[in-house]
Amino acid sequence: MSWAKTSARVDGMRRTLTIAHLTIADARRRRVVAAAAVCASVFLVFFAVAVFLAVADQRKAPRSFIAEQASLTFLALGGLYATNLLSVLFSVLLPVDTLSGEIDSGVMETLASKPIRRAEILLGKWLGHAIMVVAYLVVLAGGVLLSLKIFARFSPADLERALPLMMLQVTLLMTVSIAGGTRLSTVTNGVVALGFYGIAFVGSWIEAAGTIGGIQSARTIGIIASLISPPDALWRLAAYHLQPALVRTLSPNVFSLGAVPSPAMIWWAGIFTALTLAWALRSFARRPL
Repeated sequence: MSWAKTSARVDGMRRTLTIAHLTIADARRRRVVAAAAVCASVFLVFFAVAVFLAVADQRKAPRSFIAEQASLTFLALGGLYATNLLSVLFSVLLPVDTLSGEIDSGVMETLASKPIRRAEILLGKWLGHAIMVVAYLVVLAGGVLLSLKIFARFSPADLERALPLMMLQVTLLMTVSIAGGTRLSTVTNGVVALGFYGIAFVGSWIEAAGTIGGIQSARTIGIIASLISPPDALWRLAAYHLQPALVRTLSPNVFSLGAVPSPAMIWWAGIFTALTLAWALRSFARRPL
């Protein structure tokens, strides 16, 4: 009996991995990955040129070591902020029609009629999209860091803590987008997924304004928004770790507005992702095809 259960689990895992492989192949066939790669290439070229010119200007007018490190830190954060934003858009829009589009076209009905469980279909699609969005983030961040290393001999602090936070952020948003596709049409799902991130983005600025201005009500509203939609809090925490201790003590800037999320937000974001995936599995299992 135990052997039969083990065999069934192995077969289920194989089917899930097959769906993940087909998901990646379908994204390549529709040239979604190619379009995203073009955007990434253009951004990385512009950023490399910006770093080269910035370093050249610094050599013409030398400044103190502290001022030079601060400016390079802000340049690095700017590049990683753009990386984060492009990755957020990719993680939301890439899977936006992966379920709703196939349900509307009738493809899902044919796929689900085969000897494969709906949970295996959804988990396979989730895994395939997770691989793509994380790989996209890694390529973008790697390009930014490589430019900084080659032209400025500079690396941001605590990358080993910041990059996993950014990976969790895009995984969370990708999961929300897939979950929405189990019930919503493609267009509606895209609007809802982007609106979900919008809550996080606006909430972070409200919390920052409340923190700097000493307005407790605004800070409370911002914290509540971060709990409802935690993605942007993960980026703010990542940006905090990327800054050297000396830079953190300087006057507030666009990347450090005095509203540093609690490390407990990492746990909440992980739980939020797991709960959203669990809801998606349940919702898809009950969705008429």
